[in-house]
Amino acid sequence: MKPDSLSALCLTLSVAVSAQLPARPALSQDEVSTELGVIVVDGDGQKAKSYKTSRNSTATRSDTPVTKIPQSITTVTPQALKDKSASTLDDALSDVSGITQGNTIAGANDAIMRRGFGESRDGSILTDGLNTALPHSFNSTTDYVEVLKGPASTLYGVLDPGGMVNVVTKKPEDTFSAEAWTKFYAYGAGRYSEKAGFDITGPAGDSGFSYRLIAEGEKGDYWRNFGDKKNWLIAPSLKWEREGTEVDVSYTHNDYLTPYDRGTVYSATTGTFLDISARQRLDEAWSEVDGSSDLFKASVRHELGGNWVASLNYAYSKDSFTADQTRATAYNATTGILTRRSDVRGYYDTTVHSLRSDLTGSEDLFGFDNEFLFGAALRKEDIARAALQTCNANNRLNVNNPVYGAISPCTYNAATATEEYQHMLTQSVYAQDRVHLTDQLIAVAGLRLEHYDVTAGSGATENTDTAGNALIPNAGLVWEVHPDASLYTNVARTFRPNSSINSAYGTLDPEEGISYEIGSKLDVTDWLSGTLAVFYAEKKNVAYSETVGGTTVYRTAGLVRSKGVELDLAGQLTDELQVIGSYGLTDAVVVEDPSYAGNDLANVARHTASLRIAYDYGDVFDGAGSLRFGGAIKGVGRRAGDADNSFDLPGYGVVDLFASYTIEREHPIEIQLNLNNIFDKTYYTSSIGSSAYGISVGQAFNAALSIGMKF
Repeated sequence: MKPDSLSALCLTLSVAVSAQLPARPALSQDEVSTELGVIVVDGDGQKAKSYKTSRNSTATRSDTPVTKIPQSITTVTPQALKDKSASTLDDALSDVSGITQGNTIAGANDAIMRRGFGESRDGSILTDGLNTALPHSFNSTTDYVEVLKGPASTLYGVLDPGGMVNVVTKKPEDTFSAEAWTKFYAYGAGRYSEKAGFDITGPAGDSGFSYRLIAEGEKGDYWRNFGDKKNWLIAPSLKWEREGTEVDVSYTHNDYLTPYDRGTVYSATTGTFLDISARQRLDEAWSEVDGSSDLFKASVRHELGGNWVASLNYAYSKDSFTADQTRATAYNATTGILTRRSDVRGYYDTTVHSLRSDLTGSEDLFGFDNEFLFGAALRKEDIARAALQTCNANNRLNVNNPVYGAISPCTYNAATATEEYQHMLTQSVYAQDRVHLTDQLIAVAGLRLEHYDVTAGSGATENTDTAGNALIPNAGLVWEVHPDASLYTNVARTFRPNSSINSAYGTLDPEEGISYEIGSKLDVTDWLSGTLAVFYAEKKNVAYSETVGGTTVYRTAGLVRSKGVELDLAGQLTDELQVIGSYGLTDAVVVEDPSYAGNDLANVARHTASLRIAYDYGDVFDGAGSLRFGGAIKGVGRRAGDADNSFDLPGYGVVDLFASYTIEREHPIEIQLNLNNIFDKTYYTSSIGSSAYGISVGQAFNAALSIGMKF
């Protein structure tokens, strides 16, 4: 689509909507003020049980109406998370346009592809705006989730042009409330798991302190034909408020045991995936990840007066695990024999320190209202892991008549283990100004100066040693064509240092990205909010390898490009009916590369779409309770399975249903049933991106029953 036609499309949407909207006066500062980073009921009457939110703090580091932000932002509200009974970040983001799953390392990590870019542990998933070492950031402490589309490096540092995901956690509250719940998951064939937890919060007298304690435990079967899941979490937090100062301290500990599930196999011989049940595993019961993670956060926010606020935020996190897996190495389509081996990772430790200090405020300068942001940040990330050890090569499993137990796990040998490592330190200062040129026109400009230092290697071999500085600008413009609608555009850069633990990279220039976006936003009180965005992004200095005189060398000359259109809508169509809808078109290809030029990027769907509806039926049984029900359909198009484009992951559609019934009493009891993948569709969510062995399988039909009581 040409830029001229793109502008016309966005302008037509906003003007057409504006013509149908009644004019309403702009709200005063007192009417729209909210607690930073917390979804509340707006002064304009937005309902608490909502699929939409009108304000955001992630994109600007200050509480701002979404129509005044020159960037695409989607918020998955607490009600949306509750209706879908989300238990993973993939569940949470199922209704967001342009999102697909990347290589999750057999389910060990989150891997979210945004606008064609993303990988496991790429630093794009933040908790309360801070980088962490958590392999899975979504848990029972999550309040809501924000997706900031497009470049965010000016404010958040090392990122791809596709954007970032911010998981916002629950905070202590000043009024007492408590909730206890239990959930029962049924996967078929007698397999199930159970989860139970509680959440209690309230003030500590009149001391200015408030507290929150969240705890949850899960134990049971994996959804496939064997395997166990264990998970328990405890998360205390404390808040102190007094005369314009707020201090928050929180700690989360999580112990987990999950299957290390490499999924299924694509056969190049037959051009098909294995014709077996989605529930059938190709590995062994001992293939699992056993670990724990810790997250400590502290923040101080102080009102300086005169519209100026200073804040300091720090997070320390650590994740440690061991992993055993059965890895597929070959498949014979004629005999049905899968060749396997055993792998063991004796330890894998990741530690992250993340520190950020911000100063925000507004001043009248040269006759214009300016909203300033000044900040500094530090991120230190250390990885130490045992090199992968292998054994039991050439074990054979007949996929059509599997007999398990013929292969045993490797015994980790600490004496011969090589330690692999990576150390990254980034230090930065940044500034941003939002200038109100007129009552309807806002210009945004920002700049970040970041110094990076990265070393990585294996044993005594240092494969990466790179350092340097990056200058990262951004600029945007917002035109409010109506109090409820706006047009926007932005351009911004990103950067990411190149590094490798196992390959001799040496000193390579960092990846550099740039993105252009133009769009239109709508936000009508008690009705509908939405964003239509068209984008173009590219990333250069992508590392590639080539063989020179029999030696493999690495260079940076690659260029990848992504462009597309995204539409996200959420709101209240009637007093009873709520809706979320999305569509994304993403065209992501390799432009320059000796081997892959012209190929689609792996795991990036050209089309994504979703529609979710919920209906508040209201009172039933003469006022004894209230009923809410709904459902969703999600569609994901074809995706390249590997960099060679030698096979595709087929497109799919999945239908989910839910119903909840609240028994109205002094302590309300809510019962909710979720039926997921009701047509038992076999589908594939992602590949490892480099081979046909390791295709993640989407969960077959399953049911989740939850019962909760509020106090």
